[in-house]
Amino acid sequence: MATPERRSDLAANYDSIIKQVNETASGKQVKLVAVSKYKPVEDLKALYDHGVRDFGENYVQELLTKAETLPKDIRWHFIGGLQSGKCKDLSNNIPNLYAVHSIDSFKKVKKMNSTRKAAEGNPVNVFLQINTSGESQKSGYSLGDQKELHESIDYILNNKECDKLNLLGLMTIGSFAESVAGVENKDFKALTDLKKELDAKYNIDLDLSMGMSNDFIEAIRQGSSVVRVGSSIFGARPVKP
Repeated sequence: MATPERRSDLAANYDSIIKQVNETASGKQVKLVAVSKYKPVEDLKALYDHGVRDFGENYVQELLTKAETLPKDIRWHFIGGLQSGKCKDLSNNIPNLYAVHSIDSFKKVKKMNSTRKAAEGNPVNVFLQINTSGESQKSGYSLGDQKELHESIDYILNNKECDKLNLLGLMTIGSFAESVAGVENKDFKALTDLKKELDAKYNIDLDLSMGMSNDFIEAIRQGSSVVRVGSSIFGARPVKP
């Protein structure tokens, strides 16, 4: 169990962030996901006891370990890079998986659906990751050539075979250069513009998952409905082992 001091610090940090989220949202519903990668289960349990239920993890194996240990009413968000071979692990072993934010190809759409179906799991929410910055080191569907993106959306919405995925929205990771407080983020604008196009084309209302510790306020101002905040809640992360 976390020390009383640590529990108090985590609760205060979370309360500070959720207050900023709610004040910026001005009545709009915005979900705060506490990103807990590399953090011990004791930290997560402390926040759970404080009332937090939405946690985000970047690595499948770490998520599997934590999901096995922690309460089953947690809503797990997988937000890291997703390898096709790991879809089965997510589908088979995490019954309370709430959402996968990082689907970035038609192949992974089909793989996530088929593995969830084989596991006889409930439908899982998915966000399609868009590479709005065009940076080569980032994953995501291309803004320039959207053929695969539309193929993926059409499959999820209209193919009877795809009955285990619920298209919840779009996700992006803004470039560091665009994360300037009080200044419109071009990467976020690109995602909101894309949402408008897709909403009109498919008659849907997509959520937007964008914004992290350094830019979540601007993300909310530009229309984000999900923000993924880690270090501002948990403190600096240790170096990956």
